[in-house]
Amino acid sequence: MLQINNLTVTYGNIRAVNSANLIVKEKEIVALVGANGAGKTTLLKTISGLLKPSSGNIFFKGVEITNLSPVEIIKRGIVHIPEGRRIFPELTVRENLIMGGYSLNKKLKEINKKIGEVLSLFPELQGRETQLGNQLSGGEQQMLAIARGLMSEPQLMLLDEPTMGLAPIVLERLANIMMSLKKNGVSILLAEQNLYFSLEVAERAYIIETGRVTLEGDPKEMKRDSKIIHAYFGEV
Repeated sequence: MLQINNLTVTYGNIRAVNSANLIVKEKEIVALVGANGAGKTTLLKTISGLLKPSSGNIFFKGVEITNLSPVEIIKRGIVHIPEGRRIFPELTVRENLIMGGYSLNKKLKEINKKIGEVLSLFPELQGRETQLGNQLSGGEQQMLAIARGLMSEPQLMLLDEPTMGLAPIVLERLANIMMSLKKNGVSILLAEQNLYFSLEVAERAYIIETGRVTLEGDPKEMKRDSKIIHAYFGEV
C-alpha cells in the first residue's frame, strides 16, 4: 500500500531523514520506533505532504505521491494525526468532526451519517457532541483526534506519538481502537517512543536512529531481544 524508497529530508545541512526505506501493507499496523529527534515526525510529515524530500520517492497504492499537496494526499486516502492531538480546542466535538470531513465535499446529511458511524467507535465521545474540545481529558482529546481523522474515510492512518501523556488504562483503549480500525480495513503507520506499546500492537516494526531506518523485524522477536532494546533505547 505505502512504499518509501531511499527518502531523504533535510533541514539546511542536517539530514533529518537519511535514505529511509519502509513499507506498509494493506490492513497492517506498522510501528516506526525511535527516540525523540530520531526523525519519526519528519518522515510522517513528508508522507502527508507537509514537507518535501530532498530525494527519494513515496508511492501509495502503486502511484507516486511524493510531490502532491497535503489536500491531494488526504483525498487519496492518507490521514495524518499529528503529535499533540491538535484538535480545535474552541470548537465542539461535533464541529471538530465536521472539519475532519471537509475534504469529502459531501452534503450535510451525509456528513451527519458519517459522524454517527465514527462516534459508534468511540463511546467516550457519544452524547458529548456539544462539548468544547478543551473541556475533554487528554485521552478523550486523543480519541477525538483519531475520530476526526476517520471522517475523511482514510485507507492509511499516520499516528504520531498517540500515547504521549496517556494513562495505562487509556493506552489499552487506544490499542483496542487500532485493532478495530485494522479489522475495518485501515492500515496504520505508528510513530512512537513508547517501545513496548508499539511492539505490542504492531505486526512489523522499524527502528529509526538519527534519521536512518536501521532495523526491520518481527515485534515479538524485538521485544524478546535485550540487545536490541539496550542498543537503541538504553535501560527501558
